Amino acid sequence: MINFILMVNKQGQTRLAQYFQFLSVKERMTLEGELIRKCLSRSETQCSFLEHRGYKIIYRRYASLYFIIGMDLEEENEMAYLEFIHNLVETLDKYFENVCELDIMFNIEKAHYILEEMVMNGQVVETNKTQILAPIHVLDKAKDE
Repeated sequence: MINFILMVNKQGQTRLAQYFQFLSVKERMTLEGELIRKCLSRSETQCSFLEHRGYKIIYRRYASLYFIIGMDLEEENEMAYLEFIHNLVETLDKYFENVCELDIMFNIEKAHYILEEMVMNGQVVETNKTQILAPIHVLDKAKDE
């Protein structure tokens, strides 16, 4: 089960955070700070998996953003979640047409909506980009009319 998903820039600022289990604001800030320092300090030759505070952490860097997933230690298939991160980035790319940090910052509600279409209660429920983006395109059309 996924416990949280973070999108962080190279300066260590959290741009999007989605938690699927309760953590207080103080716990979230502490956890995010520790993870950001840990992931940003790793070299590109090191693997994208690590353990931290009872979580299995899977991360990947795309341009100026780090995508970080924290999940239960019992989860077995890290590569599937690494592929999920790639699918998330491709979906954001398809919607924003070459997504960048500014797209996330200025359209945070749409980024959350896309993420919520893909993950529900910590479980990946949809990976088809067309299915994920269909409702948001309908909302965009309704807004334009």
